[in-house]
This record gives sequence, structure tokens and C-alpha cells, in this order.
Amino acid sequence: MLEQRHIAQTLDWLRGTDDIFRRVKPATPSPHLVSYVALIDPHARAIFLGRHRKASLWLPMGGHLEPGERPLDAARREAVEEIAIEPQFTVVGEEPLFLTVTTTRGPAAHVDISFWHVISGNSALEYALDPAEFDGGHWWDFDKSTLPDSDPHLARFLTKLGDALP
Repeated sequence: MLEQRHIAQTLDWLRGTDDIFRRVKPATPSPHLVSYVALIDPHARAIFLGRHRKASLWLPMGGHLEPGERPLDAARREAVEEIAIEPQFTVVGEEPLFLTVTTTRGPAAHVDISFWHVISGNSALEYALDPAEFDGGHWWDFDKSTLPDSDPHLARFLTKLGDALP
């Protein structure tokens, strides 16, 4: 039900503005669009999260959409920039699995409208993250009791993802 409310709010916002891309860091305008790229090992039921330097949270890779960029294109770009891989959208397809509306923390708090894309990974591999953005990464089981301090919607995302996997 909460996700349906977020979708309705997002659609209302999109119908009412063409100012959807961040122009001035960190928060102008608020809200603005973000694409997450969740690196998943579907067989191990694990997600790779990076320790984000600015947010001090364990997060999927991703970032703000550039002016004129579509969410899928931003997801592809962010995978190359932050994980140094060509993303494979073979887990649940190219469409985002999840949509969230989040007020960020900190002195420049703002609202991010985030599309959660899922890409395939292998938990037996180490992935080198962009050191300007992340202090390393770690594979986490979908088990919500072991998740680190992260995006407030991560547990719901993993539930939805787990339901979508065979």
C-alpha cells in the first residue's frame, strides 16, 4: 500500500513539473530523480552494497539522473562508473523493480525519487567500487536480520525481489 502511495505521488509530481533533474548539488531541485543499481546474486540470494562515503550508509550503487537521461540509461552509466562493469539486467528485466520516495539525511536534506534496477552479479567475486564514492563493498544475505545501516527501503526491496525470484 505504501508503495502505491509513492507511485501516485510521483506520478502527480511528474505531471506537474518538468524540473526533475538535479541541477545544483546536493539538493536543487527537491525532489529529483535517482537510479539505484542493485547488484544481486540471485542463486546465493545476496546483494552487494557499498559503504557510501557521504551518506555513511551501506547502499546499492547509483546516482542522480543527468538532464534528459532516462532511468535505465542512468542505471547503465552508474554501473560502469561505480562498479566498472557492463550491467546485465537478467535477474528481473530492465524495468525498475521498485520505486521509493526518500528524504535524505544531513544538512542538505532533500527528497530523492529512486528507481531500483536489478543487475546480475556473482557473490564469489569481489567488485572494485569507485573509491571516490565508496569505502569498499560487501555481499549481504537477503536475511533482513543481518542487513547493515542502509537505505530505509532496503528490506522492503529485498522482500519484493525475493518474491520475484524463482
